[in-house]
Amino acid sequence: MVYFSGLVGLLLILTAEARIGNSSESSFCTESRECLLYDLVCQNDDYEVRHYDSVKWVSTDEECYSMDKAMYTAFQRLFKYITGSNEAGVNIDMTTPVTVKIEEKKRLWQSSVFTLNFLLPSDYQMTPPQPTDDSVYFTETPDMKVYVRSYGGWMMSLTSSVNSMLLKRQLDKVQATYNKDYHYAVGYDSPMKILNRHNEVWYMVEGEPVCPTSS
Repeated sequence: MVYFSGLVGLLLILTAEARIGNSSESSFCTESRECLLYDLVCQNDDYEVRHYDSVKWVSTDEECYSMDKAMYTAFQRLFKYITGSNEAGVNIDMTTPVTVKIEEKKRLWQSSVFTLNFLLPSDYQMTPPQPTDDSVYFTETPDMKVYVRSYGGWMMSLTSSVNSMLLKRQLDKVQATYNKDYHYAVGYDSPMKILNRHNEVWYMVEGEPVCPTSS
């Protein structure tokens, strides 16, 4: 029984480490030691379909009319967590990507809840230190497939909105089914990086992914 429990524990640790790997394995994770890795399901000229294993994030919510303002406030909160404002008082490495879960607005004048997420490193996937701020909490994304559109430059409200609209247009064109309640804005670079920046928009696949060679 002890042997079986130990084996299960070892498998869980190995699984956690396999989901988050060395950034050298990704062409656009250039500033962190670890990166969220994925399996490419298919791709065409407009988007990719990726498979991600379940992983744990540290998260916080901010209700606002603008993603830019919400991200600034939420980033400060999560940055404090990884730089020692946790019950263990430990510094936690920054990883990539950083994601923002964005509610789909029904009306332009409505505010949205933006959820900013920092990926927890492999060392803290199983037992992360508890936050000292009540507005910081842990989330876990499921084993999932996502539709992905990549773009360069800076991830801001305008660029994120334009690229989410372009991705939705392509998905609707090929009659793909996806979660239309929210999407993710995904960034891989710090503000200090000027050239070769990489950003993405994710929509969660529902049902079987649709990925024609030309759309």
